[in-house]
Amino acid sequence: MTRTPVLCGLGTWVPPTVVTNNDLAKRLDTSDEWIRTRTGIHQRHIVEPGSATSDLAVEAGTRALKSAGDTTVDTVVLATTTPDHPVPATAPAVAARLGLSGVAAFDLNAACSGFVYGLATAAALITASIADRVLFIGADASSTVVNQDDRNIAPIFGDGAGAVVLRAGTANELGALTAFDLGSDGDGAELIHHAAGGSRQRSTHRDPPENERYLAMNGNAVFTTAITKMTASSRAILRLSGRSTDEVDWLVAHQANVRILHAVAHQLDFPTDRLITNIDQVGNTTAASIPLALAHAVRTGSLHAGQLILLTAFGAGLTWGSTLLRWPTLTTD
Repeated sequence: MTRTPVLCGLGTWVPPTVVTNNDLAKRLDTSDEWIRTRTGIHQRHIVEPGSATSDLAVEAGTRALKSAGDTTVDTVVLATTTPDHPVPATAPAVAARLGLSGVAAFDLNAACSGFVYGLATAAALITASIADRVLFIGADASSTVVNQDDRNIAPIFGDGAGAVVLRAGTANELGALTAFDLGSDGDGAELIHHAAGGSRQRSTHRDPPENERYLAMNGNAVFTTAITKMTASSRAILRLSGRSTDEVDWLVAHQANVRILHAVAHQLDFPTDRLITNIDQVGNTTAASIPLALAHAVRTGSLHAGQLILLTAFGAGLTWGSTLLRWPTLTTD
């Protein structure tokens, strides 16, 4: 039988420091109501000074391996836009700290689509018999690249990590990943853009101006494009899989903005009470947002084994992607 990647473990982590909307309102020209009505966010978790993405990834990875009941993996993949350093990649250091020195380990960057892109990458490694078990982690310390004095963007992002373990199995198992829809549009790259730090800026041999040191985002354009792309990608994966929205138990979209989530559900004729959301507690955690939402749904008793879930995401690049799976029987932190 054809080898099929099967999700068999899930672990998440957010740093303990919580920043509420009221905390932000004490130093920015904003309010709890202003943030909540525009984003749905009440609070976010922020790394302590000196902490980094690898610290988040190790915590989530440890919990995912425990959830899977087997610490043996032969590949570690890390999706992040905030690596510890430009060079080297962060995944090998994460693998070493997890006691997995010697395994293949690499980073990928698809921004907020990173979890879906990473799932597809890990799945392909298993399908091609390159790996038997893969630890895939989505982790970002976005607070480190966001201007914390910008009232428009500082409230949106939080830090966190979510990890899954995939193993080789069969297509009829719960947790099997059998199809993906992925896409990109580089013509929209500047809609979500961090200009400083890369080779293009460094080749100018000039210090970047203040506005280029932080993540910039065209909020209105991102809002409408995210709805369009996640809706289209969701429809594409449903067609590819021969499914309809009526068969889907839960929609788990990248947690960017609660109004985006409701708009995507509306476009798909999908009831909003079948949306899994936790953006109010963690904000936009970039590549970690989907696994954090999944773990939240497991802990609250909403998500059960055998239910069909649709995962969809949109992020910088521009990138987007979707997949379907029936939720497996597993425990999480």
